[in-house]
Amino acid sequence: MFYTYIIYSKTIDKYYVGSCQNIQERLKGHLNSRSKYTKIAKDWELKYAETYVSRSEVIEEKCKSKK
Repeated sequence: MFYTYIIYSKTIDKYYVGSCQNIQERLKGHLNSRSKYTKIAKDWELKYAETYVSRSEVIEEKCKSKK
């Protein structure tokens, strides 16, 4: 399974949208400065997630939302 997710940092008042195979591990990565963009805050909270069958389905959905 693949996921699209939205996390939020109250400290910097920013949202971040990403995709991954394991939401819990990815959130740990964001909280432990493993992402260039999200390392500026340590209080990321999962706000929303959607489940998909494949990575291509996630990418297709992201592309639709940008139009």
